[in-house]
Amino acid sequence: MTVTYELIKTCKQTGARLGIVHTPHGSFETPAFMPVGTQGTVKGMSPDELKEVGAGIILSNTYHLYMRPGHSIVKAAGGLHEFMAWDRPILTDSGGFQVFSLAKRSDINDEGVVFRSHIDGSKHFISPELSMEIQNALGSDIMMAFDECIEYPVEYEYAKKATERTAQWAKRCINAHKNTDTQALFGIIQGGMFEDLRMQSAKELINMDFPGYAIGGLSVGEPKPEMYRVLDFLTPVMPVEKPRYLMGVGSPDCLVEGAIRGVDMFDCVLPTRIGRNGTIMTSSGRMIIRDSQYAEDFTSPDPNCGCKVCTTHSRAYIRHLLKAKEILGLRLTTYHNIYFLLDLMKSIRQAIMDDRLGDFRNEFFKSYGYEK
Repeated sequence: MTVTYELIKTCKQTGARLGIVHTPHGSFETPAFMPVGTQGTVKGMSPDELKEVGAGIILSNTYHLYMRPGHSIVKAAGGLHEFMAWDRPILTDSGGFQVFSLAKRSDINDEGVVFRSHIDGSKHFISPELSMEIQNALGSDIMMAFDECIEYPVEYEYAKKATERTAQWAKRCINAHKNTDTQALFGIIQGGMFEDLRMQSAKELINMDFPGYAIGGLSVGEPKPEMYRVLDFLTPVMPVEKPRYLMGVGSPDCLVEGAIRGVDMFDCVLPTRIGRNGTIMTSSGRMIIRDSQYAEDFTSPDPNCGCKVCTTHSRAYIRHLLKAKEILGLRLTTYHNIYFLLDLMKSIRQAIMDDRLGDFRNEFFKSYGYEK
């Protein structure tokens, strides 16, 4: 297979997995957080800065690159790695999540989805075959099958229909995938919050023998205990020898809880989005650094953080930049937030190696201010 998973260690305390995912553009350790580069760039970060903070893989968005600049342009540039000057692994999502947010239920049928562009309102149609065509042109190391992302809450009958459609589309994606020697295609398990539908979806996709599996349709508005409940019964039936990817999840508590439940890969726009809004993650919890209380605070944003933002700049300076609408302010908060999450994943991996991830969770939650 183009992409393979190597299991290194299982935590005796929790059952969490430490591993390595091998791809055509290098390998990365898991559990891993993937910064999101929606339009071929992680907002506010250069490729060199992403390497500085330890990003082993990034995610880009099929829908957005299809709309602008167009997958034919990216292909002409030599693929997404060349286009954005990133020589490490890239995962592209299928575009389904964005498409479904722009479509009505009446616009979804077994053939695909009709939707209108968020840019100019023009009408478009994406099918499993077109999603594969786009992702093949982008040249990502890991491609995602086109699936129907189920909203929350949703009635059982619709969730059942969408789950069945996801399985049908997965088969079409396999048939349409052209670059099997250079790109791996992952399947996406759906089923909403319904255990029988989740198990049905997992069984059907596992039988298709994808090189990796994602868990979709979580972190879509459901309470966190519901997410954990689904992971509790779902991850044990997923193949041990293949990577497991929880889509759209990136808050520190969910990263720890997801890793405990055997998840290997995560992604989320959270660190860049809240950074642009003037909020940073610190070892003692979230800090709204643009607030007036930091106007004369010349201490480090997080004294326990080793990133170049925290070892160079003060809270007062960063607040000044944000209030003055200077671009550097957004870049500094973004840099720190991504560093924070990648450093958290490094600590999670070390705790797995030391067979103490449960203890680490309790210590981290206490310092961050989470309730147990």
